[in-house]
Amino acid sequence: MPPLNTSSPSPMTFLLLGIPGLEHFHAWIGIPFCSMYVVAMVGNVTILSVVRAEHSLHEPMFLFLCMLSITDLVLSTSTLPCMLCLFWLRAHDTAFDVCLTQMFFNHSFTVMESGFFLAMAIDRYMAICDPLHHATILTHTRIAIIGTIVVIRGIAFFSPHLVLLKQLPYCRTQIIAHTYCEFMAVVKLVCMDTGTTKHYSVSMATIIGSCDAILITVSYAFILCSVFRLPSGEASFKALGTCGSHVCVILVFYSTTGFSIFTHHFGENVPTHIHIFIENMYLLVPTFLNPIVYGVRTKKIWENVLRPLRIKVA
Repeated sequence: MPPLNTSSPSPMTFLLLGIPGLEHFHAWIGIPFCSMYVVAMVGNVTILSVVRAEHSLHEPMFLFLCMLSITDLVLSTSTLPCMLCLFWLRAHDTAFDVCLTQMFFNHSFTVMESGFFLAMAIDRYMAICDPLHHATILTHTRIAIIGTIVVIRGIAFFSPHLVLLKQLPYCRTQIIAHTYCEFMAVVKLVCMDTGTTKHYSVSMATIIGSCDAILITVSYAFILCSVFRLPSGEASFKALGTCGSHVCVILVFYSTTGFSIFTHHFGENVPTHIHIFIENMYLLVPTFLNPIVYGVRTKKIWENVLRPLRIKVA
């Protein structure tokens, strides 16, 4: 008797496994994840509210920061609530279309986050290295154009992936060994050779991430050169502290993202639970740190947050 065909063009549902090997700790893992999500939500919403209400903050730096905050809100909200349901309510089932939608938001907005990090680095470079022309070059119209380009690039990057996933046949076993619908984890369920698809995804992510990271590095290198030439030692120290905080957030984002990309390709010996845990970190930690570093450590925003309490920032 010939074997049954156990593949289908598009399965009805997937079953998210969570973190393999750590199933008994899911409830405890959900506590810090939920805490970081709450901080990310409150911090980013606060930044958006303050900048919207205070006209004096309608400057390039704060407008780019708002774009980053919106990206963080979408990125974390598209993943964390479902992840917490999995950890605490054991809600493992997810519909195929819901899975694709979550995947689209995760990956396209990760690319957008990288783009906004680059835009903010260029803005800081112009503000410090060419302050006389900063406001005339980065007008509101040009800021809107830059934001639109970043969004279009993120959408264009992942849209072909969705088309490919819709057309591929899937095996009867639809268990995703992950906490959310991640592209490479879903591709593993396909009942055919997916080498070309994987190479395309890794190549595009590597090219975009590398280009952004290189340009950010060059921008901050020029910024540091300008900072060290400042006549005031106190001003140099303050600028170094601010730049150092920004660089730390960017390093966390690119190091965890890079680890995730290359582990899929070269990390066969990396334990699955470590790989998945770090993939969760690149979704959680930057969205948690961004409002703290860019918001709390920015005096103008902090002043407007504390103004109703009549607390003056030194």
